[in-house]
Amino acid sequence: MEASTRRRGRPSGSQGDDLLSVARAVMLERGLDGATVSEVAARARISKSSLYREHASKDELYSAVVRDWAARGRGAMRPALDALLAADDVRAGLLALARTVQAGVLAPDVVRMRRLVAAESLRFPEVAAGYVADSWDANIADLAEALRELDRRGTLSIDDPATAAHQITWLAVGEHLNARTLQAGATEVDPADLAAVAVSAVETFLARYAPGPGAGA
Repeated sequence: MEASTRRRGRPSGSQGDDLLSVARAVMLERGLDGATVSEVAARARISKSSLYREHASKDELYSAVVRDWAARGRGAMRPALDALLAADDVRAGLLALARTVQAGVLAPDVVRMRRLVAAESLRFPEVAAGYVADSWDANIADLAEALRELDRRGTLSIDDPATAAHQITWLAVGEHLNARTLQAGATEVDPADLAAVAVSAVETFLARYAPGPGAGA
């Protein structure tokens, strides 16, 4: 009777992806060492034993949190890449892409997750490697494929699309990502400054890869 009453009268706790979201929030707030299974379970409105049935230890929970976060970001650039490939003006298309990259990579929770993974990379090198492969590398590969197609069309002249994909990404976000990763409290970015960085990134990129006589020389 008690169990039946609990099922009818109490909201069910977080499980699956929802549980990982709760755990991620705790880990981002507390750091991995400061996060406890007890707090995660309490916020998720489940018992510790229920949590342990899904994830056998805090280490395994952390690994699952990072994998889930990387999976959520996989393919995030696809709409922007489709828009780039459909753009009549490659400069405008690249500028829109640069702004999309800035919005994604510099988002506060993305920066916080990067800090967390970096801080734990010595203890959990395989988790860090998986995060890089499934998020950053996967999105760079998608961008490289789009740049390869623009080269095939003659819209751009790119001999190494993978390198070019890294270049425009770092031109767009490098300065601010470095500051927000390494400087405590560096979470707000002046939109006008970001817009200017995006324009400069595209101009630099096109100076190297725009087709035509002497381009890239």
